Amino acid sequence: MNEIIPEIRIEGREVPFSRGAYTSTGGLTAATLEFTLPRTFGGFKKLWNKEVTFYPNSYDNKPIFRGYIKRIKEDFNTLTLYAQDVIGYMVLGGDSEKAKVSLTDRENIDGLTIGNAIRKTIKLANLDEKIKTDYIGDTTPLVSSSQPPLRGTLGVLEIIKKLIGRAVDDSGSIPLSNILKVFDDGTNSQLAIELESDLDTAQVKHVFTEFDNINGLRIVNKKTPTIVIVSGDNVVGKFEHESAIAALDRNYLEVTNDNLKSPAECKDFAQKVFRANLETQYEYSISSAEGIYLTENDIIRVETEDPRFSGNYRVRGKKIAFGSNSFTVGLNINKKPPTLVEFIAQQDN
Repeated sequence: MNEIIPEIRIEGREVPFSRGAYTSTGGLTAATLEFTLPRTFGGFKKLWNKEVTFYPNSYDNKPIFRGYIKRIKEDFNTLTLYAQDVIGYMVLGGDSEKAKVSLTDRENIDGLTIGNAIRKTIKLANLDEKIKTDYIGDTTPLVSSSQPPLRGTLGVLEIIKKLIGRAVDDSGSIPLSNILKVFDDGTNSQLAIELESDLDTAQVKHVFTEFDNINGLRIVNKKTPTIVIVSGDNVVGKFEHESAIAALDRNYLEVTNDNLKSPAECKDFAQKVFRANLETQYEYSISSAEGIYLTENDIIRVETEDPRFSGNYRVRGKKIAFGSNSFTVGLNINKKPPTLVEFIAQQDN
């Protein structure tokens, strides 16, 4: 394996860190970077809200993290800095107050697709200087932001979560959500909408095998919902599986799909959600020397001697811890809808 030399820059200037940790859990939560500098680092009192970039390898032309310093802890010999990416910036807008937008009958995001509504929301909040939407795309299927219209003073991230949650692709055997990802174009942080990857048809980005490149593995037998309640457009449907209840107990899951117009549609959707969860009863926490550049929604294949646990998995999150003599990677992977608990593992080289 080639030597890995991470690099951290503050406002484009390389800094002499001693250790750090990058964490991304996906699902519209802020990715974070925590790192330690010598206390002698000049100008630390003026670092709040400064831009930070993290390159796993110094020769990379794009960072995997671009964010802004939100907290500094001073010790006797060191400074520990904590930064969040643009999802965190979206919450506070670079200020101590939550970034909000007032949507009224005069100024609103009505009549737009979800992609265009998110773009306009960010512009209304004056966040478009740091949060770019040049490649945002749109949802599958296309959904209007007017169903129903949003009104009132709402947090920017709250609006985006409401909008992105409206679009569910129900064309296949398993319903697929739309997600919003952050990626870096080399100059700015960009937002992009993607349909949740289909485990059976999406391209596999990496293969992990039990004896070649998996250093640690944890298998989790997750709690399977046996009663699924679906709320549609002013209608509700419930699906209960009696034999599963007898075997697995009464475990509830509530989901929303505003595109459903009748109780029968809600119940049919609930059955699909139940089957999706029953078929993917296991989750993995995997550690490997590989996978640094995998991102949320990428598909990997895991091969083990036990066929129950082999197959394609969706990347949900990642953690990288690094220091002068160590570089560790942990991948959070699963087959599940994004409503169940997530797991992260770490590995030391």
